[in-house]
Amino acid sequence: MRARLSDIAQQAEVSEATVSRVLNDRPGVAPETRQAVLTALDVLGYERPARLRKRSAGLVGLVVPELDNPIFPAFAQVIESTLAQSGFTPVLCTQTPGGVTEDEYVEMLLDRQVSGIVFVSGLHADTAANHDRYRALIARPLPIVMINGFAPGIAAPFVSCDDKEATELAVGHLVVLGHRRIGLITGPDRFVPVQRRVAGFRTAMTRLAGTAEAEVGELAQLSLFGVEGGEVAAGRLIERGVTGIVCGSDLMALGAIRAARQRGLSVPGDISVVGYDDSPLMAFTDPPLTTTRQPVAAMAVAAVRALVDEINGHPAPHSEYLFRPELVVRGSTAVARQAGAAPGGGAERQRPTAPTLAVPA
Repeated sequence: MRARLSDIAQQAEVSEATVSRVLNDRPGVAPETRQAVLTALDVLGYERPARLRKRSAGLVGLVVPELDNPIFPAFAQVIESTLAQSGFTPVLCTQTPGGVTEDEYVEMLLDRQVSGIVFVSGLHADTAANHDRYRALIARPLPIVMINGFAPGIAAPFVSCDDKEATELAVGHLVVLGHRRIGLITGPDRFVPVQRRVAGFRTAMTRLAGTAEAEVGELAQLSLFGVEGGEVAAGRLIERGVTGIVCGSDLMALGAIRAARQRGLSVPGDISVVGYDDSPLMAFTDPPLTTTRQPVAAMAVAAVRALVDEINGHPAPHSEYLFRPELVVRGSTAVARQAGAAPGGGAERQRPTAPTLAVPA
């Protein structure tokens, strides 16, 4: 359909002469006016002239774990939009248990001649995995960037949240509230972020809570990531008399809250719970979840910029960029219950109630 200048001018609220200058890619038009004309073309269903079509700088693969954990869609959204702003077309590859593996996705991306790949919490974070797969990509050469997880000997940029500091922040918060018997729930210890969280927990518990080194190990429970893993591990910690629990993810924290309630305990009246990630909707759980926030937007933008620099022949430093977490205090933590006080009461009953998203029972 042939574009009518009068229709486009009316839609964009500019003159027909201005529309003509934009369509012929002539100078003398303000950027916002040019964009208004192009938007009018799109709204009216007209095809943009070939000279005005945004050319793709190429495809970029984005490999992420399953999207059940809300933090991974959050990363994917920012990475995809940032890639698009740089002219790249993102190709999202989502791993699911028993589905397509990371290596299989990489082969598909190589067949599509991608310009680079961003890995989020991939096998690079697994100390038991063979990291030669990444060295082979670099040798092609293919630019890659890894988020959350560091593997030495790989000449690529790494972007991570400081997991050690995140755990120390969470423990310090609970200590200030009077908790001394504090437990940690996190995932399998072969993962680099888990190892760092355990190290931060040991440091914080001995330095801030005055816990003996031998006792700290009994308070760290490794489990499967997810609500179910958090629930099982929290049950063991509750039996050991903890009053506060630091979790390796927000989903594990929801599992810990479920475990406490199944035992007739209130959160935070009897047990205080701290999550990790500050993934979407955590402000609307019941109670709203205290958590340590990953700076997702800053991390994602840094990863894309590093990858684009690599693609354009300006290599970013092949080291790890550590981003600081932020403690977000909400309603799942409170002052420790005094010894001898009856379980099931405390701070939670004194809080005003509000419409919230209930934690699954």
